[in-house]
Amino acid sequence: MEDAAPLPWVTAANRLLSALRRSRLLSPGTLDVAAIETRALRGASPAAFGSDDNWREPLAMLVRSLREEADLNPLGHFMAHGWIVMALRARIRAASLWRAHPEILERPLAAPIVILGQMRSGSTRLQRLLACDDRFAHTRLFESLMPVPQRGRRLRARAGQALFHRLNPALRRIHPSHPTAAEEEFGLFDFSFGNALFEIFWRVPAFTQWWEEADARPLYREFRALLRTIAWSRGEPADRPWILKVPRFMEDLPVLLETFPNARLICLDRDLDSVVASSASLAWNNMRIHSDGADRCWAGREWLRKTLLRRRLAEEALKARPDVPQVRIDFEAMNRDWRGEIDRLYDFLGLPLTPAVVARMTRYVARAKSHLGHRYSLAEFGLSRSGDQIDPR
Repeated sequence: MEDAAPLPWVTAANRLLSALRRSRLLSPGTLDVAAIETRALRGASPAAFGSDDNWREPLAMLVRSLREEADLNPLGHFMAHGWIVMALRARIRAASLWRAHPEILERPLAAPIVILGQMRSGSTRLQRLLACDDRFAHTRLFESLMPVPQRGRRLRARAGQALFHRLNPALRRIHPSHPTAAEEEFGLFDFSFGNALFEIFWRVPAFTQWWEEADARPLYREFRALLRTIAWSRGEPADRPWILKVPRFMEDLPVLLETFPNARLICLDRDLDSVVASSASLAWNNMRIHSDGADRCWAGREWLRKTLLRRRLAEEALKARPDVPQVRIDFEAMNRDWRGEIDRLYDFLGLPLTPAVVARMTRYVARAKSHLGHRYSLAEFGLSRSGDQIDPR
């Protein structure tokens, strides 16, 4: 079981922020949409955000959930405010860049290879194995966090990651990464105030429910635009397919295939108990930074619900689209014989697996051990197995 004792660096940060606010040396950074937009604009006209305003309603829903549901501590409040301001400033930079370079939005994108899997299903391992092959393009952590080019992105990503690991050292084991590592494209959804990352940071159920019922097409239009922006910024060849991986894809498969009609799918399988317990552990450990009242049992119930929802929606979508090229990869089969599963995957992709790529993959597998310290169980998140079902205890 993860240690539930107070996190010392979070406690110290909360005390410091509270003292600075009492002494009026630090603005409280109110969670108010108008105030946040004003701060992001820094005197510019609201037209700087661009002509698309599909982001406004999810932003309003997010801010409301943060105020009413998230039970934020001073650090969580400070970080939520800052993250939203950062996303709005990214919109300003993107609007300016796209006006100056409209050709970015016309860049062709080769048929992507989409890793379709739950959180904690081995999707990061597979993405990073495929990232060893330079015939594929992949998003790096600093690009996911800040998809619109700006000076100092790598340094800011490194500092942010170091801060999170200091605040809760368990996160280093749960999801090892570094700024240039292959990473899922969660930040391309943050840009539009999607829920891909925010629901793992904060307890925002009304915001999550809103997205589960909303039209995701605008979200994916901007996702595609940002993918093109990353490709343009680093001169990525147009015929190099991207390896894409975000767990939210399981909820949105029809829209994903509408956005990328030539996508090929790698469908991951892992036992439900492990997926739910590990997902709850990741979410709870993130929420502990932002809220002193982070609730293990709530995290367990929510990620059981979320995992079952994603599984159902993905199964329905796959059944409706048997024409989409797809292959299944099992978590335990990868544990037993990653090379054999990779051989099978490359047969599906119709590509030779070269000795140089195998050598790079072998080195990655040999190094990727830090996550082995992550321990979790259904019981510690208030869940138990009853026959074929998982139920709250």
